[in-house]
Amino acid sequence: MKAIQTAIPDLLIIEPRVFGDDRGFFFESFNRRKFAELAGRDVDFVQDNHSRSAKNVLRGLHYQIQHPQAKLVRVVQGSVLDVAVDIRRSSPTFRQYVAVELSAENKLMLWIPEGFAHGFVVLSDTAEFLYKTTDYWYPEHERCIRWNDPTLAIDWQLQFAPALSGKDAQGKTLAEAELHD
Repeated sequence: MKAIQTAIPDLLIIEPRVFGDDRGFFFESFNRRKFAELAGRDVDFVQDNHSRSAKNVLRGLHYQIQHPQAKLVRVVQGSVLDVAVDIRRSSPTFRQYVAVELSAENKLMLWIPEGFAHGFVVLSDTAEFLYKTTDYWYPEHERCIRWNDPTLAIDWQLQFAPALSGKDAQGKTLAEAELHD
């Protein structure tokens, strides 16, 4: 397992060491000791989530204003464009984002610390998305930044308008949103 730096130093792409042969493959998707070495901190994941979405479904940009969650995300079927936006006002990378294609084929993971809004759009016919979180989901503290906020100008690589949930369609602009300090 190795860490690949992104344009935002706190966000890391995690590349597992994959062992494969004609029977299939094996890799360690999480090792607490190795992850602490790569991320520079020991984490305690308390919740695992699994979603399945159809092509062009866009989920996000989500975060919790209280009980912020750090996430380790990956795709086990299909592919997505995964996006993390720095919403920490005091950060030198405030308002910047990183977009990474995660897929069952490339087996990459993205480490997203607290203080980031997160979302993804499905590039394949379907995708199954897994994420480990460091805090529980508190719906009363969940917030959403609009996926097409003009300040962020995220290139979602969309060919058509995305399929959104009602909640995501009502997301706030970055200027209107509650943010982390």
